[in-house]
This record gives sequence, structure tokens and C-alpha cells, in this order.
Amino acid sequence: MSASGGTKAIVAALAANLAIAVAKFVAFLFSGSSSMLAESVHSLADSGNQGLLLLGGKKAQREATPQHPFGYGRERYIYAFLVSIVLFSVGGMFAVYEGYEKIKHPHEIEAWYWPVGVLLFAIIAEGFSFRTAIKESNETRGSLSWTQFVRRAKAPELPVVLLEDLGALIGLILALAGVGLALGTGNGVWDGIGTLCIGILLIVIAIVLAAETKSLLLGEAAGTDQVDKIKAAVVDGHTVTGVIHMRTLHLGPEELLVAAKIAVQHDDTATEVANAINAAESRIREAVPIARVIYLEPDIYNAAAAAAGVNPAKAQGGTPGATLDGPAADGAPGDRGASGETPDGPTAEGTPGDAPDTPADPTESGH
Repeated sequence: MSASGGTKAIVAALAANLAIAVAKFVAFLFSGSSSMLAESVHSLADSGNQGLLLLGGKKAQREATPQHPFGYGRERYIYAFLVSIVLFSVGGMFAVYEGYEKIKHPHEIEAWYWPVGVLLFAIIAEGFSFRTAIKESNETRGSLSWTQFVRRAKAPELPVVLLEDLGALIGLILALAGVGLALGTGNGVWDGIGTLCIGILLIVIAIVLAAETKSLLLGEAAGTDQVDKIKAAVVDGHTVTGVIHMRTLHLGPEELLVAAKIAVQHDDTATEVANAINAAESRIREAVPIARVIYLEPDIYNAAAAAAGVNPAKAQGGTPGATLDGPAADGAPGDRGASGETPDGPTAEGTPGDAPDTPADPTESGH
């Protein structure tokens, strides 16, 4: 896992949660507070989640195989999705059940100084972990707001740790409030209410994480800025005159697949086209280093046929009447024209067949 994966933030969160889980459980044994039990299980679940994130990062580094030719980059998405399931089931549902039971059968908190002391210690430790996650995130989020960063980040680890730490801090405040009200009023129901609120909070965070990582698992396109850089890098103005249509897909947080149909001059030789494709691939990798897998298919662009709607594949994004990205080549008798025939043109070695004619260019999707 690269530095952008937030390994430092994950390790800091793991160390903090393990220490906090032990302290909370000891406080529960001495005080009998249900809030402390729910919080100890919460911290234990968070520790397991950080372990899952580290395991996913390790497995994602495996080399590609014939059975998995695009590698294992999406392992990180899978393990991040498992984190949301663990947080929902082990953390949230257990806390809801425990809170419900304590509301029905309340009891007084004993040795109040244990839960209060441990909660204060936990707030300090979680604050340190949260600060580390914020510092790591600031190195990659740029000008994005925090909401945009969580929605658009392709590396799942930092958003997961950020939401977990934020949820942990809010949960600790809820637990402290529940214990404080129970002690102040002498009514143990408040301790159960605090536990129930912690459970609901964890379930909400788990649902948010599940929704975000599900989008990553389904496959997201490159960001708009990366798409623009790739299009600019493809066109050389001589052999490659424009991008007819293009598709991008994240194979992992730091690995991007690029497939494009590019416009070339009708009188270029196969050698000239092949050399232009190789040069375009080099420019793409220089402009967007995470573009690891690139397929470029050359074609002849006929502006008149595309504008007339006779052959939508000639138009940008396959939309009738649209224009080519970049300077268009002049139509020629050898072009695919009004008849709609599709002559086989020279293609780069290993490139796929024609891309679908109907979908539009991908834009950045918030997951």
C-alpha cells in the first residue's frame, strides 16, 4: 500500500483502539456500565477494521496472474467494504441491543471514577489518532472539502479511518454524557440511552462507508482533471488529431485503465500510426502516472458523417451531432462515410475492438 493509502493513519488508529479497548473493558468490569461495554466492543471492532485495511493493502500488492490479468488492486475496496459490515454488525447492532436491554433493566453505575477516567483517556487517544488521519488526508485532498474528499477519494483507507475516528470521538462524548446523567440523576436508564445512541451512530457511519465503497467496487472512472490530462496527452496534432471517445476505469486506487478510440489521418501508414500510438501511451503515462493499462484504437474520423448522425461512432462519446475532441481530420474518400460501413483500420497490438457507440465520456463520479 502506497503512502497515499494512509498506512501511518491506520497504524496510529490501531494502536489507539487496542489500548482504549482494554481500558474500556476494565472500566466495564469495575463499574458495570453498559456504555463502557458498548464502547469497548466498538474499539475492539475498530481494531479489527484497521487490521482488515492493512491486510487488504498487503494483498493488493500481489502481481497480476493469468487468471487475474489486471492485478489485485481492488482487494483494498473489498476489505474496506468488509469494514463497514463489521462496524454495522459487531459495533452498531451490539450497542443497540445492549442499550435496549439496559433501558429495560437499568442498574446503578458502581465505581464511577473508572468509566469517567477511561473515557477521558480514550478521548485524548482518539483525538491523537484523528489528528494523524487529518494530517495524512490533507496531503492528498487538495482543495476538496471533507465531504468531497470522502465521496471522491479512490483510496478507501483514509476516508474509513476518518469516519471511524470521528464516530469514536462522538461515541465517547455520548458515553460520557450517558454515564454523567446516570450518576447525576441516579437513574441507570441514561446509561442505556447513551449506549443506544452510540449504536445508532455506528450504524449510520457503517451505511455511509458501505455506500462509498460499493461505488468503488462497481468501478469508477478517473477524475475530471485526470481525464482532461489524458485527452491532452493523446493528441499530437499530426498523426493523432483527436479523441473520438474514451473510457477510464480504476483497477485500484493507484492503477487506472484507459481505453480510447483516436482519430488519425486517412493517408497515414500502419507504421506511422503504430509509432504515434506508442508515443501517445508514453505521454499519457507521463501526464497521469497511475495510467498503467492503456488501449488505444486508431480510426478515421469523418466530421460530415458524424454531424449528419449517419455514424454516431464517429462523434465524441458516440452521440450524433457531437464534435471530435481536438482538431478533426478532413473527411476523405477512404473515410467511413455516409454508408456507415466500418473498414478495419490498423490497431495497436493487444487493443480491444470498437468501443460501444452509445455511452458518453465518463465524468468524475462521487461514490
